[in-house]
Amino acid sequence: MKLKEEIFEVCSETERLIIRPLKKDDYENWLHEFENRYPSQHRHDKGKVDMSECTREWFNRLVDKHQNFALEDTAHIFGVFRKADGTHLGMVDFSTFARDEFQWGRIGYTIHNQYWRKGYGKEAVNAALNLAFNELKFHRIEAHINLDNPPSKQLAESVGMEFECIRKGFLFENNEWTDHLIYVKNSNQVR
Repeated sequence: MKLKEEIFEVCSETERLIIRPLKKDDYENWLHEFENRYPSQHRHDKGKVDMSECTREWFNRLVDKHQNFALEDTAHIFGVFRKADGTHLGMVDFSTFARDEFQWGRIGYTIHNQYWRKGYGKEAVNAALNLAFNELKFHRIEAHINLDNPPSKQLAESVGMEFECIRKGFLFENNEWTDHLIYVKNSNQVR
């Protein structure tokens, strides 16, 4: 297990992006980009959301919660920032399913819809997968994707994740058990 300081320093840089844990001084940037989202573009895009409860104190508690998740190795949550100007573009997260002989986790990702179709999602997820395998020492990462979410499926495929199966009645959402596409990448598949 990494030391506390090392956990909070886990980050990755690409040509255009920095992927790192949120810091308390990210608040204004983070809030601004959530407030400037476009209306929902499809069923799985939340679009504009009510941010009225997201005060600075609320955000500070969120950052502390993310840090505790990382320390407990239950989740590792990263902000995606544009390197040129520091703009918060979205988030990538990993949930730990099992360690020991499995080293198995799940990836989630979102880019604010005002920044779609610029390649940020692919760039961020590629960098985050490298973090998952090289820094967080996962062997297997899964993406769980709704059947009616082609953009997420295309993103998973674009970063070399392979379709494995459909898990029936896998997740309870919107008051029903829904099927999910399972995409997977193992550490020995990293390009």
